[in-house]
Amino acid sequence: LFECEADRVVFTSNCTHGLNIAIHTLVKPGDRVVVSGFEHNAVTRPLHARGVTLRVGGRRLFDWDDTLEEFERALHQGADAAVFTHVSNVFGYILPVAQMAAMCRERGIPFIIDAAQSAGTIPISLKALGADFIAAPGHKGLLGPQGTGLLLCGGNPRPLLYGGTGSESIRQDMPDYTPDSAEAGTLNVPGIAGLAAGLRYLKRTGIEKIGKREQQQAHSCAAGLRKLGMRVFHGPHQAGTVSFVPGVDCESAAELLARQGIAVRAGLHCAPLAHESAGTLKTGTVRVSFGHDASNEQTKAFLQAASKLPPAKS
Repeated sequence: LFECEADRVVFTSNCTHGLNIAIHTLVKPGDRVVVSGFEHNAVTRPLHARGVTLRVGGRRLFDWDDTLEEFERALHQGADAAVFTHVSNVFGYILPVAQMAAMCRERGIPFIIDAAQSAGTIPISLKALGADFIAAPGHKGLLGPQGTGLLLCGGNPRPLLYGGTGSESIRQDMPDYTPDSAEAGTLNVPGIAGLAAGLRYLKRTGIEKIGKREQQQAHSCAAGLRKLGMRVFHGPHQAGTVSFVPGVDCESAAELLARQGIAVRAGLHCAPLAHESAGTLKTGTVRVSFGHDASNEQTKAFLQAASKLPPAKS
């Protein structure tokens, strides 16, 4: 699925775990690190903890030209590493990661891709992208249980945890090869078995087919929300996620939808940088996310429930 050799895959407890391993490996205190304007706290908090100089490249939603121009400008100012998301968890914006990866490769800058919102719905190739690391959760697009994740390793990860690996037990340092160097202690084997079942489903069904289904419903949802008078964040290069602002507090809107059997996420979605870029840091948004079983019926039911929300204030 990822054009990655089996022994270059590290099992993690979630995407955040994988990103921490990758950042711990590539980033030193005081380094200059470039990120996009749409990063999750799973990227920004570990970087802040490392005491880096952070440069943000690209803040306009659904605008590849701006993302690429600003990202290149930030790299040109000097960078020791780069970390960028494939898809914004808040707005569903699909970033031009192939071009961003090429910019890093041309300059010899190591980079990490956060595939939390894309793995399982958008094709990802470790080989083609040439990333040092790509982190993904098991429980989202890969359809596995919570508590699972994958770290695809183009480079060699430094240990984040130390302990038994079942290999080279005589050593008192960690093995220096993948996956053993980053897999200390007992793994979540039942969870990994569930993740394997999810991956088999993806192979049978097809990632492109699932992604297209989600995107179609997201576009229909965005159009319907606009008709209801909501402030909708929608544009080109959008995956199966739509954010909107109604005429009432976003948390209250989510509660009203929940009482009608509709599950959404409201607030800042662990991504204040993305909300700052979009101008929604004070209000937050209501986020609608479609899954592998996205359907016209789901969208219709959601819009019917959303019709009871007041429209956005002008």
